Amino acid sequence: METFLIRALQLILSLSLLVIVHEGGHFFFARLFKIRVEKFYIFFDPWFALFKYKPKHSDTEYGIGWLPLGGYCKISGMIDESMDTEQMKKPPQPWEFRSKPAGQRLLVMVGGVLMNFILALFIYSMILFTWGDSYIALKDMTYGMKFNEQAREIGFRDGDILLSADGEELTRFNGDMIRSIVEAREVTVLRDGEEKQILMPELSLLDVAQQSPMFVSVFQPNVVDSVIAGGGFAQAGIQKGDSLVAFNGTEIRSWNEFLDQMNRLQLNAELQEKTSGEFTLVYSRAGIRDTVNVQTDASFKVNAYGGLIDYKVTDVSYGFFQSFPAGVMLGINTLKGYANDMKYVFTAEGAKSLGGFGTIGSIFPKVWDWQRFWEMTAFLSIILAFMNILPIPALDGGHVLFLLYEIIARRKPSDKFMEYAQMVGMFLLLALLIWANFNDVMRFIF
Repeated sequence: METFLIRALQLILSLSLLVIVHEGGHFFFARLFKIRVEKFYIFFDPWFALFKYKPKHSDTEYGIGWLPLGGYCKISGMIDESMDTEQMKKPPQPWEFRSKPAGQRLLVMVGGVLMNFILALFIYSMILFTWGDSYIALKDMTYGMKFNEQAREIGFRDGDILLSADGEELTRFNGDMIRSIVEAREVTVLRDGEEKQILMPELSLLDVAQQSPMFVSVFQPNVVDSVIAGGGFAQAGIQKGDSLVAFNGTEIRSWNEFLDQMNRLQLNAELQEKTSGEFTLVYSRAGIRDTVNVQTDASFKVNAYGGLIDYKVTDVSYGFFQSFPAGVMLGINTLKGYANDMKYVFTAEGAKSLGGFGTIGSIFPKVWDWQRFWEMTAFLSIILAFMNILPIPALDGGHVLFLLYEIIARRKPSDKFMEYAQMVGMFLLLALLIWANFNDVMRFIF
């Protein structure tokens, strides 16, 4: 329960900040061009609001709604989420959105996306300034990588050190590295002191990301690093420094393979409705092998750790002014990666992988970690900016599309067309929201 509350609080805080900044972008440009803003709300307020306040001599009511699906800035003289069509039947007023030049209206509509992107760049810059950047370079991972069966069929071998993909250097183990490998035509690795080129077939990043065992992971030697008293390993007599040789008769050559076998054991036990598991383990100590039976706990753990390697860590620190170009590059690369991955959403597997609030909340850490919180907030700000600029009616991108049409064709779409387009867009977004959260429910049940 505590974990749920911590994640929920981080999600609400992050989304509230992003909504304020996004709607603040619309508000800023609207007021800059002397357009009246009737409402500025965090979250939606159908039927009632949790809080509302209208300052004296102000045209704007500020409030907090009860439906946490975003927020809105009700601008006079435009068809938006409020669907206030009665206002549009009246003669245009000079303070209304529809009375302003197309260029000004365009800036009002892209203001939210612009502010979200600027916010992400600023957060990334401040993360680098405050915490710097620490990572283990792939070239320093001297034990190389561990590959699954599909990767080995392509030509990779356990222990390969990843060097480059299509000539671009691979520097660190992360999602961008996986993407580079999957989309490359040729990957170069260091094997037994020699560079080898591996020709890549056409792969789906979505399929690779869902594989278990992982397509590629950091190789962990099959050596026990620590044993917790009272756990399964401790009861079986396993000690620090022992090497794992076989699991239920299957040879294991790395800690990665041991964890894979543990996962299979758990799945089989759960299918048989067992609350724990037992397996036979062969281990080696000082060149002498022995066989023991190991009992897991109710969480199918043996309370031991292994495969830890003291690799060299690369630490990079940034001065205040140095952090901004580095933060901008990090934000742009994040946007490029996310935009590139969007093509998978329009596949059957991609639709199944969509997630709602449960999925978004799960990306936040179980304990409060400010660095991780700001990293996730910056990433969500990138997503919000990208999703809102898509040319879908009811999103900012839909309004931008119609404004561009007006600029090119030199005539506005009719109010009736805009009304229908807004309704269709809202229906599509609602359906997407229901589907994404339905996926979350199904994952929770199964």
